[in-house]
Amino acid sequence: MTTDDKTTCPNGKPPETWTISQIADQLDISTRTIRFYEEKGLIQPKRTSGNQRVYTPRNKARLKLILRGKRFGFSLEEIAEMIGMANADPDERLQIEKSLKFGDAKLRELRDRKKELELLEQDILATRQKLVHRITQLDQQTQETPSVK
Repeated sequence: MTTDDKTTCPNGKPPETWTISQIADQLDISTRTIRFYEEKGLIQPKRTSGNQRVYTPRNKARLKLILRGKRFGFSLEEIAEMIGMANADPDERLQIEKSLKFGDAKLRELRDRKKELELLEQDILATRQKLVHRITQLDQQTQETPSVK
């Protein structure tokens, strides 16, 4: 049965599968993006006898991890290392260790960028202060110099 998250099956449980359009709507991404992740080997949906993609809760969970990784600034290659390829059954400990390694590297990168931005802010503020001071000097000179007609 394919339906959306808000619907329940006759047995009262959430649905087991979704179409590409349904999963795209639920995750607010395009169907092309989902196909791209499939091409990259990050997800592997099942197929109906008519070759229609069918997404399972595992596919949905992987898509959420991919999207979170992208939001955190990780490349698809890094995400693939952290969550494993769709056709592999990765070791959980190894996944966690890789995630920690990439997360620590990303934190270092963010801290370095933050320092760079703080220095840039200081430079801009110092330049602004000099410019405001100079414009004040120019205004004073204009007021002190009588105009010649």
